[in-house]
Amino acid sequence: MADSKTIINEAEENMSLAIMHLEETLAHIRAGKADVRLIDGIRVDSYGSMVPINNVAAVSTPDARSIAIKPWDKSMFRVIEKAIIDSSLGIMPENNGEIIRLGIPPLTEERRKQLSKQCKAEAETAKVSVRNARRDGIDALKKAVKDGMAEDEQKIGEEKLQKLHDKFVKQIDELFVAKDKEIMTV
Repeated sequence: MADSKTIINEAEENMSLAIMHLEETLAHIRAGKADVRLIDGIRVDSYGSMVPINNVAAVSTPDARSIAIKPWDKSMFRVIEKAIIDSSLGIMPENNGEIIRLGIPPLTEERRKQLSKQCKAEAETAKVSVRNARRDGIDALKKAVKDGMAEDEQKIGEEKLQKLHDKFVKQIDELFVAKDKEIMTV
């Protein structure tokens, strides 16, 4: 028989994972400002294995509108450039022989609205995950009552799950509002 504390801790862990996933997803959405995480998903072929760009080069943001990539091996210039061009980033790299620069263009109003919708959809997905974790926890508590747990303990557990749910949904809303503000700021 599972006790309520174990069930609640498991539900809280699942809710935390939903928040972490949302933070990671929102970080990869371009908001008009340079962020090294924009190129995290781009892989390059380095000596036969596909690795992230930051494994073969120093990646930095010298200012708010550009990303600088300085490969450690000169032979990686072409490979990195090709990977960036082939990616869904939509930014043309500039190479001066020393550094590859990515100029982050300002977003159009239409693109801002698209990105805002995308963020809202991601936030909604995270809320669904949190709700599912709460539902799974409540189901586990009900099953535990059948296995001999006290009904009072089940009620207290359900209240705790609801409080956790509310806390995490509020956190999701705060993340979304912050990202939306970042996107809509010109």
